[in-house]
Amino acid sequence: SASIVFPNGSDSKKLRVEDSMDSPPSRVIHIRKLPNEVSETEVIALGLPFGKVTNILMLKGKNQAFLELGTEEAAVTMVTYYTAVTPQVRNVPVFIQYSNHKELKTDSALNQRAQAVLQAVSAVQEGGSPSSAAGESVLTPAPSPVLRIIIDNMFYPVTLDVLQQIFSKFGTVMKIITFTKNNQFQALLQFSDPVNAQQAKLSLDGQNIYNSCCTLRIDFSKLVNLNVKYNNDKSRDYTRPELPSGDGQPPVDPSVAATLSKDSTSLLGKLENALTYPSSLSFSDMHHHLLSMVTPQSLFTLFGVYGDVQRVKILYNKKDSALIQMSDGNQAQLAMSHLNGQKMYGKIIRVTLSKHQTVQLPREGLDDQGLTKDFTSSPLHRFKKPGSKNFQNIFPPSATLHLSNIPDRKMALLQTSTVEEAIQALIDLHNYDMGRGHRLRVSFSKSTI
Repeated sequence: SASIVFPNGSDSKKLRVEDSMDSPPSRVIHIRKLPNEVSETEVIALGLPFGKVTNILMLKGKNQAFLELGTEEAAVTMVTYYTAVTPQVRNVPVFIQYSNHKELKTDSALNQRAQAVLQAVSAVQEGGSPSSAAGESVLTPAPSPVLRIIIDNMFYPVTLDVLQQIFSKFGTVMKIITFTKNNQFQALLQFSDPVNAQQAKLSLDGQNIYNSCCTLRIDFSKLVNLNVKYNNDKSRDYTRPELPSGDGQPPVDPSVAATLSKDSTSLLGKLENALTYPSSLSFSDMHHHLLSMVTPQSLFTLFGVYGDVQRVKILYNKKDSALIQMSDGNQAQLAMSHLNGQKMYGKIIRVTLSKHQTVQLPREGLDDQGLTKDFTSSPLHRFKKPGSKNFQNIFPPSATLHLSNIPDRKMALLQTSTVEEAIQALIDLHNYDMGRGHRLRVSFSKSTI
């Protein structure tokens, strides 16, 4: 086995002290309770979706391993993800935490095999071909961006949305087709890049979606491109939202919620990961003297940061509450998680998922004092274009605003003293006419000045 030298001069014999869960973040991850005979590749696969793996040390006799990632951010993402979803190797739950060590210094002569495997993996990740030194068939370059997925022990229904949520952890999911063959639920799922398919296969093959059932069996498909004709609950092309829903098929309902009991030992350990959410939100707790300030337009602008708002209704008999219909359940969930508990006009707002699936428009000729507004055809939707850059720039409300579309192609960051002021400024100034056909775009920024 490899010896390991740490900056403080101790060696592997002193590794008996288990790294505590409270260790500060480190790019070295300590993995315990690994099954016997586990290979380097299987351990590396745990870290692959989160970034480059730069070193590995297996302590075979102790069923432990150390995995070093390229950056601390990657390690933090990995530990956070596996706090919600119990990591499994060969169907055995393993324990993951930060190591007390900041880097791995391994004796490369003794650690040759691990180095060979690492080189092969990074070659695959960078799209090259791995050196044969690794001697591991799993690491041949990904033949296709399309995976064939079979689900064993399917005691609960698995929907297309659930598959999309699990697999999009590894890259952009372009298309999914589901079908039943030999009485078994199967799916074809296409990533934008074969490398993502490779990482998803390495990490997910053999995992259970729900606790003790719905096991994923994953292979590469012989197809390299899927042809999707309809967007419905059996097939979906995320790059072409305009496709029809097909003969007699109801259009996709974003509000079908999966009500399954789950615990943290499954891939969808946390309940929120497993649900597709209703697409309407209810919004309440606006104070009475503020009501004149809150209009459907101001709610459209604020909630429009997290999705394309279709309709807004301020309730006639309860004017401190409103219903806001987003274009899908995911956007409703995003808006709720980012805006619930924020302050607006001095009041904390509460945002919850509504039992209403849609916001009804008032009957023809009925005056509801402008409390209901339909924004379906608004030119101001931020997320209409599939694959728009805006999807990557969704940040929680912050005191720093990002301003763009200023004449002369300039951008700016603007710091307010509180998040509440920034929310107010965004509502008032987004789409402000700067002249010469330029309308100001305002978003929350992840930077500070």
